[in-house]
Amino acid sequence: MLNIGIYGGNGRVGSLLIKNLQNDEVARVSAVHVIEGIELEVPGALVTNDIDTLIDNSDVIIDFTLPEGTEALLERLLQKPKPFVSGTTGLSQHQQNLMRTLAQKAPVLYATNMSLGIAILKRLVAMTSEKLRDFDIEITEMHHRYKKDAPSGTALTLAEYAARARGLDLNKVRVSGRDGNIGERSKDEIGVFALRGGDIVGRHTVGFYNDGEFIELHHTATSRDTFAKGAIKAAKWVVSQEPGLYTIDDCLGL
Repeated sequence: MLNIGIYGGNGRVGSLLIKNLQNDEVARVSAVHVIEGIELEVPGALVTNDIDTLIDNSDVIIDFTLPEGTEALLERLLQKPKPFVSGTTGLSQHQQNLMRTLAQKAPVLYATNMSLGIAILKRLVAMTSEKLRDFDIEITEMHHRYKKDAPSGTALTLAEYAARARGLDLNKVRVSGRDGNIGERSKDEIGVFALRGGDIVGRHTVGFYNDGEFIELHHTATSRDTFAKGAIKAAKWVVSQEPGLYTIDDCLGL
């Protein structure tokens, strides 16, 4: 039986991970880390607020928290390497570097979105961007009012696929705000914009616009359960890999 540790067990996705693993035939929740709410009850699992205890009682750890939480966990994992899966978005360059360093010691899978639909959408975006080079690219994303980072990690990943397909550096062509008399849209710019409100789980639209026609590719997550199921699949896969930094595409064989 695969022992999975949940980092952020009282979060939205963390609670779904626990629920989905209750009747899993090959994996179980062995340990749950929480910042507050140590009284959380998870049958058969150890609940703790100590990161070392979580690591010591897990074969692989799944993380869906905030960047500062992920950073604290990565710093300990560098001392006690274990297979690691993270879906935390909004990571700083330093935090990403910590993850790359851990990947030299243990298999690490990082994805800004764990859904199969987004994995396919990324490929469609790259193909469309390459084939329709004269089309303007605009990306919009919608999330619930509580999401802290903007644009979403998924939107930035989609933009990266679009830019790379055209041989562009996203950092040089991304526009995430327009206001006032800013002049005409430049040829290569890629707009990435965020909307926040209500309880929207996640909606991403990548539009390709030209004179006389346009194409829009949409993905809508109707439940966070899709992220939890994807992360569990990733955890089962990554434990048998060599040290390295992997993506959800690697897990799905895309």
